Amino acid sequence: MKIKEDIKPISYLKSRSADLISQINETHRPVIITQNGEPRAVIQDADSYEKTINSLNLMRILAHGEQAIPKGNTIKQEDLFRQIDDSLMKRKTRK
Repeated sequence: MKIKEDIKPISYLKSRSADLISQINETHRPVIITQNGEPRAVIQDADSYEKTINSLNLMRILAHGEQAIPKGNTIKQEDLFRQIDDSLMKRKTRK
């Protein structure tokens, strides 16, 4: 983050929103919008936002998996691959 470039007051957003959006799309860095000197919002380009959401979803899946291990809610890798193969073969033969 480049502090002087990536923190802007709300007045800047109001008066130069097109410039700000161009900056965000070029740098792929989020910009913090302040109001009365306090951070109030973050603006991010759509591609970076999508990557962030995908990363968070992957971390949720991993956390869920890690919670399942102590509970014994696991399956052997060979069994999982066999189930996947069986499922794919069933789909293939239906077509």
